[in-house]
Amino acid sequence: MAGAAARLEAFRDLLGDAHRALSLTFGFELWDGSTVPRDLATEAMRLVIAQESVVASLLRRPNLDTAVNAHVAGLLDLKNGTIFDLAAQRPQGKVGRQLRGLSKIKAAKAALRFLRAPATMPRPLDAVQDAPDARDGQPQTNKRNIAYHYDVSNAFYRLFLDPEMVYTCAYFQPEWHDDLARAQRDKLDMICRKLRLKPGDRLLDIGCGWGALICHAAEHYGVHATGVTLAEEQAALAREKIAARGLGDRVDVLVKDFTQMEGAFDKISSIGMFEHVGIANHPTYFRAVHRLLKPRGLYLHHTIARRAKRTERAFRKLKPEYKAITRYIFPGGELDHLGMSVSNLERFGFEVHDVEAWREHYQRTTRLWWENLNARRAEAEAEVGPEKTRLWLLYLAGCSLAFERGAVGVNQTLASKRTRGPAGLPPSRADLYR
Repeated sequence: MAGAAARLEAFRDLLGDAHRALSLTFGFELWDGSTVPRDLATEAMRLVIAQESVVASLLRRPNLDTAVNAHVAGLLDLKNGTIFDLAAQRPQGKVGRQLRGLSKIKAAKAALRFLRAPATMPRPLDAVQDAPDARDGQPQTNKRNIAYHYDVSNAFYRLFLDPEMVYTCAYFQPEWHDDLARAQRDKLDMICRKLRLKPGDRLLDIGCGWGALICHAAEHYGVHATGVTLAEEQAALAREKIAARGLGDRVDVLVKDFTQMEGAFDKISSIGMFEHVGIANHPTYFRAVHRLLKPRGLYLHHTIARRAKRTERAFRKLKPEYKAITRYIFPGGELDHLGMSVSNLERFGFEVHDVEAWREHYQRTTRLWWENLNARRAEAEAEVGPEKTRLWLLYLAGCSLAFERGAVGVNQTLASKRTRGPAGLPPSRADLYR
């Protein structure tokens, strides 16, 4: 017991020095209920460290994985604030430079005490292993990756999505607002307008989710729409929606890998699916889209993208938070950059007509999803458990902050299957933004 008390006091003392050096506006609450600073107001935001094993674990494995595991296990959390509040109050300037004045001897002694303590912190996410074949592009691998993310539970996704269950970037116009359902309807309609859908067109939606776009396109634009997905639960709900709306003669959903699709389509959309393909599999993807699209047919390529770097080698060097997303949230996922998408479209037989950036739209979308899920947290925990709920809240908040800071973006690129002569598009895009 004396050792535990000494560790607590040494850590509290060192944390107090760091708090002052960084001029933090939030505090800390330790596993014995004490706070740093000691006079922290009851209502003040604080980072709660619920067990000393969190500190011991972070010293042994000082990386993002340890911190995320601690949070998902409920041992590292915020009180009286959110991750957005924490991000807004983060230290300004270089943290390492501001901490140079701390006593290295005091820090070493405190660390030594904790290195002797047992690191018994639970690590619930260690069960999620990086599959060596996650990006091999095989249909069975793709299906396993998609099932991991999307077959969590339809009821869970209902807690934070709009009534149509659209799980991609919404479109806010003509001003920023907080009506997610309206923004998603406007997004669906913008896609249909960009694709110049008209009665009788055959539309293929690759990665159709719960069927919102194919139903909207059939109801409002008179097309025959086919959706393809690898998520069984999504397909089941989409088929229920199609039947309930009497669209069975014009809309169908297939559980099939996109590479196995056959037929010829006037228009093809891919909205938030491309992120699952993997860079090594891009040639297979674009060849499949080109094969399925009729001459002069239009293709809408909507995908999240990272910023390009000075070299492709630098681009391939991944940050810890990116690795965490692909391990714990989107196995097999991989983001390209806008230039890579445009180059691939041209390389594989498409003509690019328009590119529109929607970064701030996705920042707002993911923030609203987070707010919805956080407001219904108890229901989410009852549906999928507290650990998965904490993980999804962290993921949605992290995405919103990444879009806000410009670390990632999202682009809609309109292309046609290249042929000689006119592309068949109007001379102006003014009607898209009526």
